[in-house]
Amino acid sequence: MKVSAYISAVLVLCVAAASNDAADNHGGATKVPGYIQAAVDDSSRPEADRMRDVNRKPAQVLSFAGIQPGAKVGELAPGQGYYTRLLCRVVGDTGHVDTINFKIQMPPRPPPPGVPAMPPPAPLGCHNVTEATQDTSALKLPSGLDVVWTTENYHDFHSAMFGSPDMRKFDQAIYDSLKPGGIFIIEDHAAPTGSGVSDTDTLHRIDPTQVMKEVQAVGFKFVGQSRALRNPADDHTTPVFKMGGKTDKFLFKFQKPAA
Repeated sequence: MKVSAYISAVLVLCVAAASNDAADNHGGATKVPGYIQAAVDDSSRPEADRMRDVNRKPAQVLSFAGIQPGAKVGELAPGQGYYTRLLCRVVGDTGHVDTINFKIQMPPRPPPPGVPAMPPPAPLGCHNVTEATQDTSALKLPSGLDVVWTTENYHDFHSAMFGSPDMRKFDQAIYDSLKPGGIFIIEDHAAPTGSGVSDTDTLHRIDPTQVMKEVQAVGFKFVGQSRALRNPADDHTTPVFKMGGKTDKFLFKFQKPAA
């Protein structure tokens, strides 16, 4: 067996094993702390966000991630702020959220047929958020973060629209920003195993084993995943924008070693 094929096989087995463990410990039945449930239930959240909760399951995702009051969080590509509004409420006045938007490196494409254009982002409703815009090729986050968070967009960082950065350098910047023991959370739309990054532009999906390989290459330890967002009915071949939020999504947790 070729070395590359062997590595791919090992990664697949690791994901499968972690998935089985997650089914027992990090599925939909994970206990939700009161401060997370309060953030999800906050009546000031936009109705558009609340309508997405059924597919995004924020209480389970935030609980799996271990986000706590007082945490310092770096959020990559926050988009319309769906999770920013939740993160800033969970970490509270003693915590902070730094959001990093990324410069578009080519003219933005119109939304696919039938998909409405994004409205302006709703107000965050928090005062503990700092916003910045950077090039993906020169990512710089504050130091000493407890968590770096990216949801439904790790695949985008491989795109020409975002500059097709050197992902080893990109992930290394994330690693360096975290305090020892800090956590890197990645949630994204699953592509077929073995597809690598071939679907990042077309289907807006990425192979979970590719993510595992890239992130571990800079020193992160894979410490678990949740099956809360899995959808076995998704065959991984349909563009994300045609799925109505019901894609099969993987949710990975990586940790910077404590020493």
